[in-house]
Amino acid sequence: MPTTGPKGSFRGKEAGVQGVRLQKFLSAAGYCSRRRGERLISEGKVTVNGHTVTRLGTKVDPAADTIAVCGKTIVPPVDDAVYIALHKPRGVVTSCEQKGARVVTDLVSISRRIYPVGRLDKDSSGLLLLTNDGELHNRLSHPSFDHEKEYIVSTDRPLSEVHLKRLADGVFIQGRKTRPAVVHRLAGRRFGIILKEGRNRQIRRMVEKIGLRVVKLKRVRIAGLLLGDLPSGQWRHLTRREARSLRETVSAPRKALGK
Repeated sequence: MPTTGPKGSFRGKEAGVQGVRLQKFLSAAGYCSRRRGERLISEGKVTVNGHTVTRLGTKVDPAADTIAVCGKTIVPPVDDAVYIALHKPRGVVTSCEQKGARVVTDLVSISRRIYPVGRLDKDSSGLLLLTNDGELHNRLSHPSFDHEKEYIVSTDRPLSEVHLKRLADGVFIQGRKTRPAVVHRLAGRRFGIILKEGRNRQIRRMVEKIGLRVVKLKRVRIAGLLLGDLPSGQWRHLTRREARSLRETVSAPRKALGK
C-alpha cells in the first residue's frame, strides 16, 4: 500500500497503529453494517485518498483521510451531534433567545445546546433545522453553497403569468437583484418557489416588488430534508439516513456565487 505523505496520498495504517478500522468507520458513518463494509473493501469498492484499499486490517484517520465508496465520499459522524427538524409555527422567533418573545428553542426539549440553521421570519411557518454541528450550520446557511430551500406562498390577490416570470427571473430588492428561482403555480393565489439564497424576508420583499402581498408563507424543504406531515409546533430527531445525507451535502465543494 502507498506510504507517501503529501496531500492526496494515503499512508496505510497497520493493526496496532492509531486510527479506526475502515469497516468500523463505514458503519459509524451510517453507510452500512460492518459486515457489508468488509465485503465492499474486499471487492475493491472503497478508496482512501483516491487509493483502492482491499486489506481489512487497514486503519484510517477520519479527520484527515478522505474515504469513498464507489466514488462517493463518506462523511464522518460528528461526536455528540444533534439534528432536529422542527415545524415552526407562526408567531415564534427563529432565535435562541429574545427578550419578551417565544423562540424556537423553547419548543425543543433536549438538554444539549442547539442552534437554528438559517432564517425563517416570525410571521412564517414550516421546516426549520436545529443542530450543534457547526460545519453543517455554516454550509447550509451560506448562499454560496447553493443549497435549495422550497416554500409554499399565498398572496392577497391572484398571480398572473407575468408575476410568476418576474419572480423566477429575479427582482431588485434593497439595491440588488435576487438570483433566478424555480417558480410554479399551485392555485390562483398560491405558488411554490425554490431559492438558493436566504436574504432577510426575501420572498415577502419579492412579492411586494411585483405589487402583491404575502398572506401565508411556509417552508417545506431544506436541501434534501422534507417537512412532510410533521405537525405545527412539533419536532423530531432526523433519521440516521437523513443526518448522513445532510453531512454528505455539506461536504460537497463550494460553488461560486451566482452559478
